[in-house]
Amino acid sequence: MINLAIDFGNTRVKYGVFQNSELKITWAGSVSDAKTKLVELQETYVIDKAMLCATGNSKDFVTFVKKAGLSIEVLSSQTPLPFANDYETPQTLGVDRVALVAAAQKLYSGNHVLVIDAGTCVTYDFKDAYDVYQGGAIAPGLHMRFKAMHEFTAGLPLVTYAEAEVPVIGKNTESAMQSGVINGLIAEIEGVIRWYQSNYEQLTIILTGGDGLFLSSRLKNGIFAHSNFLLEGLNYIIEFNRD
Repeated sequence: MINLAIDFGNTRVKYGVFQNSELKITWAGSVSDAKTKLVELQETYVIDKAMLCATGNSKDFVTFVKKAGLSIEVLSSQTPLPFANDYETPQTLGVDRVALVAAAQKLYSGNHVLVIDAGTCVTYDFKDAYDVYQGGAIAPGLHMRFKAMHEFTAGLPLVTYAEAEVPVIGKNTESAMQSGVINGLIAEIEGVIRWYQSNYEQLTIILTGGDGLFLSSRLKNGIFAHSNFLLEGLNYIIEFNRD
């Protein structure tokens, strides 16, 4: 069986083609390019099932996929899940967070797992050793923090992060903003991790998302960077519902 996992964000689409549980190929690009790429994938693979996790407006894209002849399901709060959910408002739980927890369940069943997704927002999601999703936290991501300082003040410029190490003491406005955002977020993440480690023994920590690799080199050891974690979770949900 060939499955297609689709991560549909606000500005880009990411594909993962799975044969059973093996990830064969990934691709990421714009929505318009994703349509062209889908046609190419269909020329190579006979896709049995597709599942889409959407944080952006995916209505037109779903219509395109259906017209392409694919059987597609859009992940929602009504989708049966392979883990117990103790979130008080499951109907408001982001589907991207659901897919990440599914991956944690698939790959680390019986373990305490903290999944940190560093994207537009930074989300922290915790699945305990009893395979129950307990909840987590949501915070602004790197780009959102830079943009907020620019848009909600009169004098601060719009800057972005630098690949080089950022000193804690900024010597000009730009470096001071970079220090506040980058070093502040790293301190935040490390503080959250310390809290979980002090409350849950043998904790597995996964770091994923668009800024995951950038942050992983700046965080302490013991964190597993996994760029395709969400796709793995989507594929597991497809397989769970097939069974």
